[in-house]
Formats: sequence, C-alpha cells, structure tokens
Amino acid sequence: MGKVFEVIDEKLAEWIGQQRMFFVATAPLSADGLVNVSPKGYDSFRILDEHTVAYLDLTGSGVETISHLKENGRITIMFCAFEGGPKILRLYGKGEALELGTPEYDALIGNFEEIVGARAIIKVNVTRIADSCGFAVPFMDFKSERDTLKVYADREGPEGMVAYRQKKNMHSLDGLPGYSGK
Repeated sequence: MGKVFEVIDEKLAEWIGQQRMFFVATAPLSADGLVNVSPKGYDSFRILDEHTVAYLDLTGSGVETISHLKENGRITIMFCAFEGGPKILRLYGKGEALELGTPEYDALIGNFEEIVGARAIIKVNVTRIADSCGFAVPFMDFKSERDTLKVYADREGPEGMVAYRQKKNMHSLDGLPGYSGK
C-alpha cells in the first residue's frame, strides 16, 4: 500500500501541484502541549528542490506552527487527493519560520504571490516522503478559493496586520514564544 520515496521527484511534484489544499501538523515537546493541525489554501506551496519545500504562512488567529517550529522544528505536511485516484502524501521534516522583514524571508518571497496578510515563509527540510492509500478520503469538488483573508488583510493594511499580530500572535496556546516580527 504505502511507499517511501527518496526525493520529491517530477511525478510527485506534479501531483502536489494539482492539490488545492494541504494540512500542516506540529506539536510542542511537552506531553501536555496541544498538537496543532492547520489547513492551508491558496497557491501558497512551493517545492524548492528534491528535499526542500516552503509555504507562505498567512496571519491567523493563532501562531502554533511558528511557536512549535521555534521550539523543536518538527513538522509534517499532508496532501490528500480529493479528485482523481486515491492518495495521501506526507512530507516529514524539520522546519523553520522565516518571518516577514528578515533577509531569509526576502530571499524567498519572490517565489510566492505577495499577500498583505503574510507573516512568514515556513521552510522545511524534508527528511521522509511517504504516501498511503487514501481509500477512505471522499471525492470533493473544488468550487473556489475564499477571498476573506485577502480582503480583510487588504482592508487592514500592513499597519493593521502588524497590530493584529502583536495582539494575537506573540504566544502559542501553550504559552510558547510565537511571532516576533512585524
């Protein structure tokens, strides 16, 4: 059923590029800490090379992924086929949050559509690539992207997004340090 891949090859890259959304999972080291799983959309995912991927992290009500990556770097990205043949693909690795305004962020932002609500680029060194059947994943039809986040961020502007992040994104639900930039 499942297969482990050495690299993100052309065939996997093409399949990843066809998926409309993905999920990101992280967890703190504490056994009492909260495991986080976040859905991601838009055209925000990029394959940088056979073992490196990145996605544009947008401002949200929480900051769990950034906090967990700062603490331990562990991350899993999961894609599910909602159209076509059944498939689930997981990319396991060590990630880092390249925050808005840093040289590392600036070096990679040209790979993405610039969005006012962006707060970081999550860059992942992929250490394991594995698929599984996905036989129970339902078929779902894509209708459209939600523009709610983009409309909100455009309305608030860069200054409003800075204020929002300073109010809501400085610490995780477990109290770990979160977003530190603007």
